[in-house]
Amino acid sequence: MINTVKKNVIAACLLGVSALPFSALSDEFPIKTVSIVVPYNAGGGVDTVARILADNLRESLGRDVIVENKPGGSGMIGANYVAKSNPDGYTLLLGSAGETAINEFVYQDKMQYSPTNDLTPITLVSRIPNVLVISPRVPVTSLDEFIDYAKANPDKLTYASSGIGNPQHLNGEFLNSLVGINMTHIPYQGSSRQMVDVASGDVDLTFVSFTSARGFIEDGKVRAIGVTSGKRAEFDESIPALSEHPMLSDYELENWFGLFAPTGTPDSIIHKINEAVVNSLGSSDLSSRLKNMGGESAPMSVDDFRSFLASERIRFSSIIESANFSID
Repeated sequence: MINTVKKNVIAACLLGVSALPFSALSDEFPIKTVSIVVPYNAGGGVDTVARILADNLRESLGRDVIVENKPGGSGMIGANYVAKSNPDGYTLLLGSAGETAINEFVYQDKMQYSPTNDLTPITLVSRIPNVLVISPRVPVTSLDEFIDYAKANPDKLTYASSGIGNPQHLNGEFLNSLVGINMTHIPYQGSSRQMVDVASGDVDLTFVSFTSARGFIEDGKVRAIGVTSGKRAEFDESIPALSEHPMLSDYELENWFGLFAPTGTPDSIIHKINEAVVNSLGSSDLSSRLKNMGGESAPMSVDDFRSFLASERIRFSSIIESANFSID
């Protein structure tokens, strides 16, 4: 009889919990492990930032935070997985500009999710400026000399990127449009081979993360003549910003990583995660680790990140439209 009563009480309690509105349950968030999905392989830039962030969030959220790698499809497989996940705050996306602000204009109806409709922005995490590095075989030593050379040889230069439609590719197309030149794009898979080919002179230049270029720069195998951020980057302020040249005053195009949740996630959870991430990014340890990998801490409020995304999508779509390319 006692066991029956206990079972009935337990069942009633469970029924009461399940009947609570989602908003009430969200007040207790998190009550279990939070997963950050990285839509690329382990060991890359997004993955590294995700693991740095997860280390800090474990303490601020008071729960375990793990990183799951779901690579493929130019980041779209992992992004689609999160977009279709339960909107409860326990499955998040650390996405780059590609799968959240660029691919929709490149792949269009080939995409299985809508970045604007299926993903809710939480906060920007890190900006990742690219560095313009050139082969020693190109007879220039400064940004001014490079622009003069490019204008004098509008169809001669070649530039590498790690794939069609990514920020590196768009860096080159943006430079083409502002200077009025026609550099030939040579897409690679990854940054290691393109750096080797720029150093050897098989390709004239590339836009690449500072982490990928650092060893080549320090060994004198390539020349770093500009960064793609609006101002000089914290990781090496001796490298001028491309925008310092009069013809490139409007030049600002970086890769970046941001945190997203499935659309429908309660606002209370979105803001709780935002607060935890922003507090984590304010730590000198995390900022230092991001700087060492060529990034810059860039926390934002939910509203500011939403506005940032809107402006970035306009910027990227304009460059893609001007360059007139697509993925077949």
